Amino acid sequence: MTYPPRRNPPAPPAPAGPTGPEVTAVRSPLLRTLVEDVRAGKPGAEEAFWAYVSETGAPLVEPDPEGEGDHRLVTFVRREDPARPATHVLALVHTVTDKDRHAGDLAPHLMERVEGTGVWAISHRLRTDHRASYQFHASGGTREDAVRADRASWLRVLDHAEPDPLNTGAPLPPRDGRNPASVLELPEAPDQSRIRRRDGVARGTTLDTEVDGRRIIVHLPPGHRPDGGPYALAVLLDGEMWGPVLGVGDIVDNLHADGELPPTVTVLVDTMGRRMKDLACSGPFVDWLADTLLPWTEQEYGAGADPARTVIAGQSAGGLTAAFAAFRRPERFGLALSQSGSFWWPDDDREGEWLTRQYAWGEHRPVTLHLEVGHQEWMLLAENRRFRNILRARGYDVRYREFNGGHDYACWRGGLADGLAALLGGR
Repeated sequence: MTYPPRRNPPAPPAPAGPTGPEVTAVRSPLLRTLVEDVRAGKPGAEEAFWAYVSETGAPLVEPDPEGEGDHRLVTFVRREDPARPATHVLALVHTVTDKDRHAGDLAPHLMERVEGTGVWAISHRLRTDHRASYQFHASGGTREDAVRADRASWLRVLDHAEPDPLNTGAPLPPRDGRNPASVLELPEAPDQSRIRRRDGVARGTTLDTEVDGRRIIVHLPPGHRPDGGPYALAVLLDGEMWGPVLGVGDIVDNLHADGELPPTVTVLVDTMGRRMKDLACSGPFVDWLADTLLPWTEQEYGAGADPARTVIAGQSAGGLTAAFAAFRRPERFGLALSQSGSFWWPDDDREGEWLTRQYAWGEHRPVTLHLEVGHQEWMLLAENRRFRNILRARGYDVRYREFNGGHDYACWRGGLADGLAALLGGR
């Protein structure tokens, strides 16, 4: 996952600080024990290590070497494949690695080959509430090639990066022909128990259809009847990601089963290859949603008539657009859920943070906004905080939170469940 294009991204901050990860040399006590055993010639030392990792799962999570109870030493390990020996291995930890990639230096993310073993490892000191997707990229070329940080080289890395086979958690599904990603979840990361399909939960019905030439996926709540409304409505942007890839139907079914969501029709809007045009405060696109899509959902499924029970949700540029939809068409979209919204937009010759200024100067709208952004999103965090501050100063009903993660569907899928429950379920 990469950030939306931005002409002049700010330089990343230094990695120190209470919320930023600190890249360290490999100093895992478990690995030190392994090195000592190998040096002493202890039979089966490495096999015993891998057996332990296979049983407990990767990465290794150990006490903070600095004694801070709200941090852990997290060590990512990869087993050398004799059939495909590597000269260099990159650990791609979402947003943690991106910071240095944007700064043009991937060297801090090269894993080290542990002396006398087939173990590649790298350690990060992370807060106990951190969540991130991650992958490994092994290469057989030179170090210079392995750490190339230009966009073309980075995209090639992402095309071939692989998940951690020793991570026992559910992976983040792949898209764009790439491989799945593993997910790091430290003990105090926000609960995501509602994102996976559960046994014994009543299932809704998912339909593929088309409205005015636009691909649409509709997920109906269990027991839906066309004449059984009015139903609440959730409109999700980037529908091709939330539907076929992430299976958002399981999330809303779990929310219904837990009583956290009223019967809600969920409509996923496919970008149809027009993402950067439609999700950039596009008046025509938002008007199409308000004047074409919502009347259709009301007629077909009995949902979308009441703006106070209609939420539009998006991530990144979609989060920007969700907040814009509430501003432009508040009589249709009374609720907006923005995750990691790109409130820096536009980044061209015009003045930035355009939508923030519209909310600051424009007539007050009768809308409620739920915002979240990651501590690791150095390209978005300050802009989201300023947008929040303007909303509060103008008297808007705004719910805001910061999670310890990045620009990452591994974080957003749990945040989507929380946001829908807060806006539609009153949680």
